[in-house]
Amino acid sequence: MVKKRTFISFDYDNDSDLKILLVGQAKNPDSPFAITDMSIKETIDSNWKAKARTRIKSCDVVIVMCGEKTDAASGVSAELKIAQEEEVSYFLLHGRPGKTCAKPKAALAKDKVYKWTWDNLKKLINGAR
Repeated sequence: MVKKRTFISFDYDNDSDLKILLVGQAKNPDSPFAITDMSIKETIDSNWKAKARTRIKSCDVVIVMCGEKTDAASGVSAELKIAQEEEVSYFLLHGRPGKTCAKPKAALAKDKVYKWTWDNLKKLINGAR
């Protein structure tokens, strides 16, 4: 099985744990996706969006992890906007069960936030949305 190359967009200040959990799921033997570490490790500078664009364009799909403060995370909105501009497939995942999770400001009105289950994730990666 060819695994979908995946970019994870998340609120670095509040939802790094969600990224770690998703990376762990990518390691499952039946995972339909692979995550290459696409994080921009250097200090955020004026060129970070260009670097993010290059990384997003090289992926098959972008997963946007939605937490309680994602609507205030400007970096997540910028990455989502890049995915939209580059026409890279994306979807939003509800990262915190039992909590109210917010869409990033760049999300479209039609963008649904999907429940994060292993079965859902496999379907979403393969385009069921």
